[in-house]
Amino acid sequence: MSADDLRAKIREVPDFPKPGILFYDITTLLKDAAAFKDAIDLMTKPFEDTKIDVVVGMESRGFIFSAPMAYRLDAGFVPVRKLGKLPAETVSVEYSLEYGTNTLEVHKDAIQPGDKVLIVDDLLATGGTVIGTIELVQQLKGEVAGLAFLVELLFLKGRERLKQYDVYSVVQY
Repeated sequence: MSADDLRAKIREVPDFPKPGILFYDITTLLKDAAAFKDAIDLMTKPFEDTKIDVVVGMESRGFIFSAPMAYRLDAGFVPVRKLGKLPAETVSVEYSLEYGTNTLEVHKDAIQPGDKVLIVDDLLATGGTVIGTIELVQQLKGEVAGLAFLVELLFLKGRERLKQYDVYSVVQY
């Protein structure tokens, strides 16, 4: 399937979660086995010839894509979670959202110095969450090898905040 075929599988829900917002619902893509497989393949392809030690997935929809991508890349999988969800010693970062702040955490031993890290999420919007995740990787002295997203909302200009990184998205709106 092409990116356009995948785009056709994403349901557009107007006025969710509030009036004036057009929500791109990926659950309709995920339930289609061929579309889900092709989404993983397309997200992984740009990084197949890159040495990746660890694929980091951002809570929670990022986990859906990052775990199978780690498998395909013969890499480890590391979850980045919201505050208080990880049981062992963590490092954390607070980052800005349009409506406030949030905190992300990763286990302190999840990434080793020099690890090549691919960061994955379902959506690139303003870039706030991925910038927070990049900060976590850097705190642990990992090297960001790339950023992969299923969907990118171009009008929110998140990519502009990530110019120094290899950013790849499959479907753009």
